[in-house]
Formats: sequence, structure tokens, C-alpha cells
Amino acid sequence: MKKYFFLTALSYAFITQGAQAATHEIKMLNNGKDGIMVFEPGYLKANKGDTIKFVPTDPAHDVSSVSIPTGAKPFQAAVGKAITVKVNEEGVYLYECKAHLPMAMVGVIQVGAPKNLSEVKKSAQSLSPQFVMHKDRLDKYLAQVK
Repeated sequence: MKKYFFLTALSYAFITQGAQAATHEIKMLNNGKDGIMVFEPGYLKANKGDTIKFVPTDPAHDVSSVSIPTGAKPFQAAVGKAITVKVNEEGVYLYECKAHLPMAMVGVIQVGAPKNLSEVKKSAQSLSPQFVMHKDRLDKYLAQVK
């Protein structure tokens, strides 16, 4: 009887683990709470296995990964196209809108522990000189990573 109870509990744990995965939406905006040309939210804390949907609100936006955890799949969407990304690896994901990089249109997703934060910060250092506006935006997002 104990063996049956243990197997039932274990099965339930696996079933509910998949049910806990969430879907998050990140909008690509011309104007948002952090100014012009932003991803909203610019910083997102997600769980391993969650799905992130990047939604352009204007046909001029794109999104692509800049720095991602080891084992994660790089992502890139064409200009004006939505993309859905499943975050299966723990760490920090840094992404950009190439068309609006001079306006610091970048974002950060944290999944679990920030294992690769030092690598992401190095990538951020190479991106930052390209910013003409909102030069502190990426620093503000990275400061939220804990």
C-alpha cells in the first residue's frame, strides 16, 4: 500500500510540475513606462519551463538573443513578427531589438539562479557603447537580477 501511495504521489508531482509552467507576454513598444522603444516588461523573472511570447506592437520591431545560458537555444524573430520562446535553462537571457539598439531597446529575463550573470554583464558592456539614448536602461534591468 505504501508503494502505491508513493507512486501516486510521484506521478502527481510530475503532472502538476508541467501545469505550473506559465506564459508571459513581452510587448515591443514605441512608448512604454521606461520611455521610447522598449520591451515591456524590460525585466522579467520567469521559471524554468515557462514560455515567453514576444509581441510586436509596431511592424518595425524585432527581437534576438544576445547572451543566454549554456544549453539554451538562441532566438531571433524577423522584423514585425512575433516569436514564442520556451526558457528551459536556468540563468539570465539578454535580448535586443537590432533596429532600435541605439535607443537601448533591450531586455532581460531571469530564470532561476543567475548562473551566467558575469557573461551577460560582459555582453552588456559591448552593447552599451551603441546606446545613444537611455544609456542606463540596461544597467537598471540588470540591477534587478538577484
